[in-house]
Amino acid sequence: MAINYNCRHCGVKLGSIEAKSVETARLGFNMLTEQERAEMINYSETGDIHIKSICEDCQESIAKNPGYYETDYLIH
Repeated sequence: MAINYNCRHCGVKLGSIEAKSVETARLGFNMLTEQERAEMINYSETGDIHIKSICEDCQESIAKNPGYYETDYLIH
């Protein structure tokens, strides 16, 4: 099983964790609301977990231009 982190705005791969099993509390999933989990976490048929996060470049762009929060995809 792999846990893959990608930027939700530009799609860049942020990292990956290979593990046989992982406690969701150690990943901080327990801190998310049900709505946040539904928006950020996807499970593939192979058992991999895909997490939508935010990269430093997109975070910086959004901080400088708050209107970008309304945009689904950023190119930088």
